[in-house]
Amino acid sequence: MSTLPQPSTDPTATAPRQRILPLAAVAGPILFTVAWIVLGFLSTGYTLFDHTYTHYSPVSQPVSGLGIGTTAPWMNTAFVLSGTLLIIGVLGVFRAIPDRTSSKRAWSIALLSAAGVGMIIDGVFTLRFVIPHTLGFLLAAGVPVIGFPLAGSYLRHHPQWRAIGAWLQLAGPLTLLLIVAFFATFTPTADGAEHGIAGLIERVLATEVLLSFAVLGIHAATQRPRP
Repeated sequence: MSTLPQPSTDPTATAPRQRILPLAAVAGPILFTVAWIVLGFLSTGYTLFDHTYTHYSPVSQPVSGLGIGTTAPWMNTAFVLSGTLLIIGVLGVFRAIPDRTSSKRAWSIALLSAAGVGMIIDGVFTLRFVIPHTLGFLLAAGVPVIGFPLAGSYLRHHPQWRAIGAWLQLAGPLTLLLIVAFFATFTPTADGAEHGIAGLIERVLATEVLLSFAVLGIHAATQRPRP
């Protein structure tokens, strides 16, 4: 007598998605970082609010300056794609954790995904749209100040994630410190954008935030798959 096939209980059956989806949290940061580095060399300047910046400086000018001028299509696409990958990666990371009932898990997903939403907003609304663009920046860089420690607190309850959880709890205050440093060096004038180190501080901030997401993605992708 033939028998019906039984569902597989082999944890490796879920391996492809459990390993691939979290890597989106690595691909997004890599794409964004490569974009602003390469386009920073290619930019021929841009015009914003009747002022023309004839020379783009990654030290004094924001990454978003690359979203205007000849590099605009490429940088804004990088913003949107990187943000989308970040959201997918966050979902993939928490999908790899068996505990699906904690309210901290739900809040961690929501807050960390907000960073990706902020990047998408900044890709759609350039520096010419001050209010929505600022909102995007605050979601992308500001929300992790809360999201990282909350996610770290949740992850430290899982033995395989304790070290990552400890890092995220440190990453929150570090992100806040870098945001304060950015606003302390940022001058919202045409002359201010051509002098100072606000652009450099912003890049350090972006790198620190995105590196934290990438570490999450790598750790989740290298864990033993669970059914």
